[in-house]
Amino acid sequence: MRTGSDSEVLLNVLADEIHRAHQRCLTNPTCDPRNHKLEMVLEAGTTAMKLLQGAYSCICLVKGVGLVAFRDPFGIRPLVLGKRSSPSGTEYCVASEDCAFGPIGFQRVRDVRPGEMLVISESGELISRQCAVPEPPAPCIFEYIYLARPDSVLNDISVYNFQLGLGDRLADRLRQMDWDIDCVVPVPDGARPTAIQISSVLGLPYREGLVKNRYVGRTFIMPDQRTRELSVKRKLNAMPAVFSGRNVLLVDDSIVRGTTMRQIVDMVRRAGAKKVYLASASPPVRFPNVYGVDLPTRREFVACDLSEEQIREVLGADGLLYQSMSDMETVGRALNPSISHFEDSCFTGRYCTGHVDPSYLASLEASVRVKERRQPGPLREPTGNAAITA
Repeated sequence: MRTGSDSEVLLNVLADEIHRAHQRCLTNPTCDPRNHKLEMVLEAGTTAMKLLQGAYSCICLVKGVGLVAFRDPFGIRPLVLGKRSSPSGTEYCVASEDCAFGPIGFQRVRDVRPGEMLVISESGELISRQCAVPEPPAPCIFEYIYLARPDSVLNDISVYNFQLGLGDRLADRLRQMDWDIDCVVPVPDGARPTAIQISSVLGLPYREGLVKNRYVGRTFIMPDQRTRELSVKRKLNAMPAVFSGRNVLLVDDSIVRGTTMRQIVDMVRRAGAKKVYLASASPPVRFPNVYGVDLPTRREFVACDLSEEQIREVLGADGLLYQSMSDMETVGRALNPSISHFEDSCFTGRYCTGHVDPSYLASLEASVRVKERRQPGPLREPTGNAAITA
């Protein structure tokens, strides 16, 4: 292995299985490898899916065959097929989200099915093979909360409508809170639909109070604590015209490490806010995500082993409200009743593929890759039991 990426492992497994299929063809007098390349790739996909564990959605090119795309049997990560008409006939494309299709003139056809392999041949023909028996679909719910664009439709669920539904649920619970809120402000960009819906349902003014520097990437996946903290300062700026003298509800799509939110709360107070309340569109993130999102260890999460009141103290807010698990999953199932369960391991610790046990999580946390990510030092001076380290 030349890298620390699990994509390299997957590539080697697939390449080895294609090689073995080629070797089997050579031993068969009736099989000419030059005329059986497509079958060898489809056969390799079937074998590879029996060996691979976890989540994957892949697109690759195989010389002499074409574009190959496949998805794990649980359908955890999204993969979507598109098409367009051209003078030469129908053209196909595959992407992780269908928001990629419109700008290049393609239209959504359908999701790649869990356990399915698609081949778009060099002549433009679309071939499908169900390489693995599909499990009950378990798409990652974090895609709809944070990762996917709002103009995408994944697993027949509109990301935008999902986020509006989260806003409806939070608004219902905010009615029960004794909070004197003057305006609703989203943490850009992912929380906008949820914040707009909260504002509409509760009849509160919606304001854009945080200006984003679009040249700074997502901070939660940055490699160490110091880089994340410096990037937050460069990423957002609070406008006193919005915050000065007001009690503000800040709405974010999720609170992972707390690094960003803690600094935002301080920033908003310096801009003149009297009180700062927080609402998270997702439940507390308490467990590692091992299915392709870079959240490998519990000790990185602000919600690890803390009550919501302790988290509120650490973040320095006047109030904190998380989305409930039941409300979040109810929103998803209402938009696609055929999905009975979402992959929600980062909230619940339930890993739908199996093979993820405490010993595996311990080895992941002890890995060099994770150690390199962490920087020592407290997020905030401990209050009571709220001792947090990055």
